[in-house]
Amino acid sequence: MKNKSYIGISFIILIFGIYAVPRIVDKLNGNDLQVMRRAPKFELTDQNNKTISNKDYEGKVYVLEFFFSTCPSICPIMNGNMVKIQNEFFGNPNFGIASITINPGKDTPEVLKAHAKKIGATAVNWHFLTGDGDYIYNIANNGFNIYAGQSKKAEGGFEHSGLFALIDKEGNIRCRKDESGNPILYYDGLTKEGVNAIKEDIKLLLEE
Repeated sequence: MKNKSYIGISFIILIFGIYAVPRIVDKLNGNDLQVMRRAPKFELTDQNNKTISNKDYEGKVYVLEFFFSTCPSICPIMNGNMVKIQNEFFGNPNFGIASITINPGKDTPEVLKAHAKKIGATAVNWHFLTGDGDYIYNIANNGFNIYAGQSKKAEGGFEHSGLFALIDKEGNIRCRKDESGNPILYYDGLTKEGVNAIKEDIKLLLEE
């Protein structure tokens, strides 16, 4: 009887371990936030005429967006929500933001610096980035798979999504799952729900 009881207890412990250990590991690795792939490398110029690359974000959790300063539609909403994210983590040296213009012909470092001041972007690690247009479109469309391009039919002459990318300290694109268990890939930068979700997940990644 003792041997049977021992075997039964051992079996229960084994089953518990099979199901519990992965969940514990997931929690330690970011509470089940998915690792999608490495974020693409980039090297651009910021609002202070300083060369900034993905290496400047190593060891930091950061949020990345594509926008342009004269955008008359979704950019003001995105910028406003990014300021909310900035304020949530203001002063944290392990957090940063990258805002890459898709209208580099207009958005010079001087223009981006004025734009940053206008919207209240004051965090040291928030870089407004500009550079060669084709290079930027390649980062957006082929690197992150976040659409950006020129369009005569679009307001302001450019089209882009309102998505925010979340990158961890090791340079990986990360995200949560939706209600069906599928990775959402990117966060909606236009809604309160999307902004709240990314703020929650930034906190998780900062603890890793």
